[in-house]
Amino acid sequence: PEVCSEKEIKRMLKFGCTRVELGVQAIDDKIYKLVRRGHKVQDVIDATKRLREAGFKIGYHIMPGIPGTNKKKDIEMFKKLFSNQDFKPDQLKIYPCQVIKGAQLEKNYWQKEYKPYTEQETKELVIKFLHLVPRYCRVMRIMREIPPEYLIAGTIRIDLRKEIEEELRNRKGKSKIKEIRFREIGLRGRYQQDISNNLKLKVTKYRASGGDEYFLEFVNKDDILFALCRLRISGRHAIIRELHVYGKTLELGEKGNQSQHIGLGKKLIEEAEKIVKKNKISELKIISGVGVREYYKKF
Repeated sequence: PEVCSEKEIKRMLKFGCTRVELGVQAIDDKIYKLVRRGHKVQDVIDATKRLREAGFKIGYHIMPGIPGTNKKKDIEMFKKLFSNQDFKPDQLKIYPCQVIKGAQLEKNYWQKEYKPYTEQETKELVIKFLHLVPRYCRVMRIMREIPPEYLIAGTIRIDLRKEIEEELRNRKGKSKIKEIRFREIGLRGRYQQDISNNLKLKVTKYRASGGDEYFLEFVNKDDILFALCRLRISGRHAIIRELHVYGKTLELGEKGNQSQHIGLGKKLIEEAEKIVKKNKISELKIISGVGVREYYKKF
C-alpha cells in the first residue's frame, strides 16, 4: 500500500492493468508494527482511494491469525473491512497465517511465542467470514498454495475452500452466502442443473472512499449471478471499474451458453449510462484491458 502512488498508478494504467491487489493482512497499526509491515492503515486507505478514483478493481489480501490478533479481533477487523467506507474491497484473498521455514515467525513458534490456528479453528473462522462478505465482493482465493515441505505449522490444506463450500451448499439457509464466486453461474452450474434464465437487474449502491459505488448485476430468482458492472461516481467523475459476464462451464465440444454473447454486457453499460445521466454527468469512462478495447469502442 505505501508504494501505490499516483506515479505507480499511471504506470499500471499504461501497462493495461485493471486490477490491483494490496497486501493488507490486518487493519491495525499495532499489528503492522509488530510484524514489521513497513506501512500503516492510512497507507491502505490512501492507496484504496487512489485506485478507486483511477477505476481499478481492488483486491485485498487478509491474514487471519497474524501475530498480534485473535479470533475475536479477526472478526472485528473483517467486519470493519465492509462497514467502514475507507475500505470495502471488490475482491479478497484470505490467507490464514502459516509458519514458513526460515521466517522470523518460525523462531517465535519454537519459542512458544506464537501459535497458529488449528485447521478446525481456521475452517470455522473462514465460514464466519464468508457470511459477512457483501454481494459486491468476490472471494478470489482461500489458502496459499505453499508446498507442505515448506510449512512448519498452521493449516496445510490448500483445498480447504472446497470442503467449506460443499458444507455450506449442503446447509439449510445456504442462500445467506452473498459473495460473488459462491453465486456465479459458471460454478453454480456444477451443483445445480435447473437454472432459470429469467433475469432481473439488481442495483446495490454504497459509499466507498468518498464516492458512490453502484454494483449492477443480472440475477435470477435464486440469486444466481449472470453478469455484473461496477460503476463509480465521485464528484463529476464517472467510471466503470468492471464489466464481467459469467458463463456456465461447458463440456469439451459443447456449444452454446446461458449468459455469454446474449447482450448482458451491453445492457449493463446502458444501465450505467442511465445512472450517470441521472446524476447530470456528461462523460462516462471505462477502464479496459488491452484485449477488450475494441469492444468498448463500439459504444
